[in-house]
Amino acid sequence: MAATPLHPKSTPPFLTIPRPIPQTQFTNLSFLTNNPSKTASTRPNAKKKNQWLDPFNQGDDPEMEYGSLFSDGKQEEDPRPPDNPDNPYGFLKFPMGYAVEIASLGLKIRGDVRRCCCVVSGGVYENLLFFPAIQMIKDRYPGVQVDVMTSARGKQVYEINKNVRWTIEYDPDDDFPDPADYTDMLGVLKNTYYDMILSSKLAGIGHATFLFMSSARDRVSYIYPNVNSAGAGLFLSQTFTPDSTNLSEGGYNMYHQMIDWLGRPFRSVPRQPVPPLKVSISRKLKEVVEAKYTNAGAQKGKYIVIHGIKSDSKASMLSRGDTDSLLPIEIWDEIASVIRGLTPVFVIPHEKERENVEYVVGEDASIVFITTPGQLAALINDSAGVIATNTAALQLAHAREKPSVALFCSEDKAKVFVPNPEQKKCAIISSKTGKLIDIDVEAVKTAIQIFTMPLAIIA
Repeated sequence: MAATPLHPKSTPPFLTIPRPIPQTQFTNLSFLTNNPSKTASTRPNAKKKNQWLDPFNQGDDPEMEYGSLFSDGKQEEDPRPPDNPDNPYGFLKFPMGYAVEIASLGLKIRGDVRRCCCVVSGGVYENLLFFPAIQMIKDRYPGVQVDVMTSARGKQVYEINKNVRWTIEYDPDDDFPDPADYTDMLGVLKNTYYDMILSSKLAGIGHATFLFMSSARDRVSYIYPNVNSAGAGLFLSQTFTPDSTNLSEGGYNMYHQMIDWLGRPFRSVPRQPVPPLKVSISRKLKEVVEAKYTNAGAQKGKYIVIHGIKSDSKASMLSRGDTDSLLPIEIWDEIASVIRGLTPVFVIPHEKERENVEYVVGEDASIVFITTPGQLAALINDSAGVIATNTAALQLAHAREKPSVALFCSEDKAKVFVPNPEQKKCAIISSKTGKLIDIDVEAVKTAIQIFTMPLAIIA
């Protein structure tokens, strides 16, 4: 049977060439709005995306118009009801933000974040300064669940942070992790279905690959400011290049690039303001600490916390950006000798330091052994003020709005770690030689009068 010849001017159905779509259908999406006559918002300043992913992608079209349906404003709380623990059908439990049939449309169009993981490098000081970034995530994405992956020392800080759901103990600074721990952490990240993962560790291609294998939609991280960052941008959605290889040298605003990106304006959502550093202390924690300083001979509101005694313990809570932040007990004894009307409470990071303090100060010295940042925050909360070097105690005093006297090895470190000291009721005393051991003790004694003078008048 002969095949029927095609008409010379006809085209087979499988070779039909589609008609070009007019450009107006791309630039006018007002049909997505409930009110077609409403003027859609525009985005005049579009930021270029990661050049490693697509070198020809210059960002969103500034002339693109967006509708209001599933695209404007902040995300809404997840309407999914909580899981029923008595439900025998465990296989019907789906991740938050997901339905059985399809993921939320706002999750794709608006970029909603239902679950976020923060990989924080460093110890107590670095994790404490990351609190404003976590608060900004909670404000920017309502209903988001925030988890933190950090070291064992950094994990203790989140006892005083109510915005974190749980913390995962894994040291991101370990260059040669155990293969079993490495694969286990990858499984934890993949099985939690994170929408966004943030990392403060400087990423090379190795750490960037670790974040890429987490299967998170948005992978945001700092990268090395040198050749070690080669190839890392291929696996990351957004990158930040710090000024130096030690991110902690940035001081209080060490995460300013990431915070600026988190608070960026998006369509009808304005720029998110940077929240201050705040900590929350539980009632049980306050009771434990109150028993400690009461046994040491101090009364609530009538003692001064002295923190920064020289020790080789990891509980000293130093910053990686300022290692010269401890003073010997002999200098602290000379400083505490001028305190009148208040009890100086010496905080020791290890029990082996108790004998040295008693030998120098005296047997009747008020000594409190504290190693966790939560107990230190509770101790500062019940005090009249703080005298400390550049340790976590200084930032905790500012978070609880307590007056403080800060001792620094140089003026540059003081400006970086304590910006706007007048607003924080903080008196700055810095060394003239660049070494903390050479600090002017007489100037410190004069600054301590901010604690004693008002109480002397009241008494």
